[in-house]
Parts: sequence; C-alpha cells; structure tokens
Amino acid sequence: MTTFQEARAFLLKHRTDYEAAVKGFRWPNPTPFNWALDWFDAELARNPESRDRAALWIVDSGQNRETKLSFAALSRRSNQVANFLRAQGLRRGDHLLLLLGNVVPLWETMLAAMKLGVVVIPATTLLTADELRDRLDRGRAKVVVAAQDQVAKFAQLGGSDLVRIAVGGTARDGWLPFDQAAAFPETFAPDGPTQADDPMLLYFTSGTTAKPKLVRHSQRSYPVGHLSTMYWLGLQPGDVHLNISSPGWAKHAWSCFFAPWNAGATVFVVNQPRFDAKGLLATIGRCRVTTLCAPPTVWRLFIQERLSDFKVSLREACGAGEPLNPEVIDQVRAAWGLTIRDGYGQTETAALAGNSPGQKVKVGSMGRPLPGYRVQIIDPDGYPTTEGEVTLLLGADRPAGLMQGYQGEDGKLSGADGALYRSGDVVFVDDEGYLTFVGRSDDVFKSSDYRISPFELESVLLEHEAVAEAAVVPSPDAIRLAVPKAYVLLAAGAGPSRDTALSIFQHLHSHLAPFKRIRRIELVTELPKTISGKIRRVQLRRLEQDNDRHDPLRGIEFHEEDFPELQKLRPAGAAEH
Repeated sequence: MTTFQEARAFLLKHRTDYEAAVKGFRWPNPTPFNWALDWFDAELARNPESRDRAALWIVDSGQNRETKLSFAALSRRSNQVANFLRAQGLRRGDHLLLLLGNVVPLWETMLAAMKLGVVVIPATTLLTADELRDRLDRGRAKVVVAAQDQVAKFAQLGGSDLVRIAVGGTARDGWLPFDQAAAFPETFAPDGPTQADDPMLLYFTSGTTAKPKLVRHSQRSYPVGHLSTMYWLGLQPGDVHLNISSPGWAKHAWSCFFAPWNAGATVFVVNQPRFDAKGLLATIGRCRVTTLCAPPTVWRLFIQERLSDFKVSLREACGAGEPLNPEVIDQVRAAWGLTIRDGYGQTETAALAGNSPGQKVKVGSMGRPLPGYRVQIIDPDGYPTTEGEVTLLLGADRPAGLMQGYQGEDGKLSGADGALYRSGDVVFVDDEGYLTFVGRSDDVFKSSDYRISPFELESVLLEHEAVAEAAVVPSPDAIRLAVPKAYVLLAAGAGPSRDTALSIFQHLHSHLAPFKRIRRIELVTELPKTISGKIRRVQLRRLEQDNDRHDPLRGIEFHEEDFPELQKLRPAGAAEH
C-alpha cells in the first residue's frame, strides 16, 4: 500500500511530467491517519531539513509588523491549544466553529482540532448573527473560537452550554481568553488512533441557493486529497507560497494550509487594512515569494499597475475561482515571463483539474484532470459528450479529495455515493483533454435554440475599459424565448450614459457572433453577491422573470435596437439570429 510520504514524493519527482504523474500516481489510504500528528508533527516539525524553516509568515502591512513561526514552534503551540481545548471538555467528534481572520491562532486551532479529532466548521468573519445562528444550530457546535470583534454577534444567540473562546480579548461575559492556552503543556498525547474516514471539516457552501449545504470532509479527504493541489500549484519544499483568499472558505484550506504544508513550503500571508495592489506587489518582491495563487479579481487589479516595475522572485503563478481573461494572462507574461496557470475544483473536492507546471497552457482552459482523478464529461442523460457536466468516477476510482458527502439534518450523507459524482459545472473538452469552463449547469441557457455560456460573454464584456464587473442572464423575449442581457457595474470614471452603453454594444458587436450577442445592458451600481464574493446570477434571473423595476438592484437599461448606429456594424447581407 502506498504511504502518504511515498505519494507526495512521487508527485514532487514528476512535477513537470504530467503523463508520468497521471499514469503512476496512486492515492495513499493510510489507516489510521492523523495528518497533524503523523505528517506535520512527525515529519515537518522534527526533520532537521524542515523543522526550523518558517511554516507560517504573516505580514501585517497596516501595523508594519511581521510574524514568523517555524514548523517546530507551530507544532508546540498547537499542542498547547489542543490541551487547552481538551481542558474545556472538547472530545473526539465534537464540533468547533472557527471565526477568525488571518491570525496565528487560526492555524494553531486548525492543527489542534485535528490532533483532538474535533470537527472544525470554518466561517468567515463577514457572517451576520442570523447566519451564525444557522452555523451553530445545524453545525451543532460545542465550542466557538472567535476574534474579539465577533463577540457582540453572539449576544442574542443563546446557547448557554456553548464554550466561547475569544482571540485578542480578556475573560468577560462568559468568554475565555485564547491566551490561556500558553499555560498548557507543549507536548500532546492523543486519546487514541484517528481513522482516515473520521470527520474533520464541515463547510457551509456559499449560499447561491436559499440555504447553504453542509459539505463534510474527512481526516483523509482534505489533507491527503490536497496532494493534487500541491501538484497543480507546483509547490516544492522551501517555497514561500502566497494564496490570496479569506479564511472560512475552502480555497483558504486548499492553499493556505494543506497544499503548502504537504510540500513543506512556507504559508505566506499579507494582511492589508484595504486591498492595495501596489503595496502587495512590493511585498511579494521584498519577501521573495516564489509561488502565487490569486483569484481573477486580484489579477485584474494587478495589471492596473506597471508590473514590470516590480522585481519578483516568482516561479509559479496560478489563478482559481473563474478562468482568467486572455488580456490578463498576456500582460503578466509580458512583464514577468510567467504564464498564469488556471486550476479547478470545488468546496466538495480538492483541485481536480489544472494546467500543471511544464505543460502547454491553453488560454481560457482550466487544464486537464490532475493525477488521481478519473473525469468524464457527460450530457443530462448520462452519456459521454464533448460539452457537458464534469463528473467523477467513484467506486474503485474514487479520488481521495472528494467530500464524504452533503450532511443532512439527520446527519446522513448524500451526493458522493453511488457510481458517479456530478459537479454541476459544465465544460467543453477538446481532443487533447483540456477542459474549458462553460458555466454552472443552472446558469447556461438557450437563446433561439443556441446554448449560451454566461462566462464567455462576461469575459468579452470585461475586456471593455468601462466595465468593472458583469453578469449575463437570460431576459425573456417574445421571439427568441430569451436573449442575453448583461448587468454591468462600471469602472471608476465611467458614467452610466447612452454613450457608455453604445461603446459597450459596439465592442460586443465586434467580438461576438450574432447569435451570442448581448441584446440588453443594464448599468447598475451594485451586483448581488454571496459572502464569498460570487455573483448571484440566480437573483438577477429572478429580477428578469418577475420584471421587477422597483428592486434596489435595478439600474438604467438600454436595448440594442435603441441604437441605429449599431446597424452600420452589421455586414451586408448578414442575417439576424
């Protein structure tokens, strides 16, 4: 049986040989297995080659302060936190709500909970009191570890038996100070073996539907599963890795925790009072960051600066969340000689597809299935197709990085059993196996019997200098059933005028085939989003279906037919679709 260490070493050896990695990789299935004890403590914190290396490096730019902790130090400190939590009555299988920003106690608590066998419910500090109540009730949390500025949200939530621990505060109102952990022993003895399928993480999805689902991961699925993420990111021992993501979301666990530490790399974090692209780029250069992963929004802000002015030590650059637009990739390549490599996965999985190091990158593609993942693209009837839903084969091919399932009110799991896991994401697969994102299965729509991908049209919109953000949804039409409509948030300095709308329409006419053209544009001051930052197209679709003109999200609407000037752009004899 392959061990975790052997599987990791295999991927590091074949980090630029995709064919060999895919052919030879086998998921380890260690039982028992506790990643925090058996890998972080036993290997990273004790091996002379890594124990004194920085495991965590936090730069607080607003306070001009830096914090560095070695693997050995973080091992000891997480032991103290584990002993502290045990003293508060926490036992294997209990649930802990974690509500912290990028501060050292977040990493200490994550490691401590794993050592105890406690299930962590990561949460963003942006949650409202009502959303926290849902986490506490459905997540059945026994303890909460929260930042001091979150304490007030719990005043009306009840739960007298809830153990409350505050980071950055003193004992008051029933809250224990996290600092008490420093008085506990630096050695830790587990109460027994941890099984690989013991629950470890419980994520609430981002809530694009009415009620977030509960995604449950095991002691194996994320720690072991993120070997594929390590491979996609191109991480190596000794790297300094920056991932720009907020705590509480799966991508933070992906690339600010498991993947870098699977490689033996430093987790590098920059806290800014407000996002400052220029300041962040300067810090990336000064601290000699070697690998960087950022969402499309950040890459778009980066290219507003003169990238060539920033001397960086980057070897790898990655993007995740949504595929990047070609102009962003081109500008980064021109300035730094690096090609941003896209990857793909979900809260429910680790990275399952990506453009891996050393391979041909196809602009707009999210790459090929990563080692350990058997991917099929199927149509709604379950047959293989070139454009359809990303589906994982289960059974003997089940990847380690797939969730245990969606946890229901009764504690039972669903959604990741049977022969297949259906992702809900639609892609196009080419002859070389590269996947290109089309959209969520519930976002793709038909117009005059043509399938329309909102993402493709939004990508074209974002190339216009006046467009900051955009969302495309179907708008009811008597002739075509539906036509593409764009809700557009304008860039600073662009006014919501007829001239602006005309300029955007002209851009669309010159870049899109007639059947794909956006026929209506609404210039708005706000787009509805989940707390993780994803645009809620479902809410905009509902606005269109209900034709509600009084909703606060509505803006100034323009129709293609309002502009006679556009008729001049149509080629002679071109048929209207």
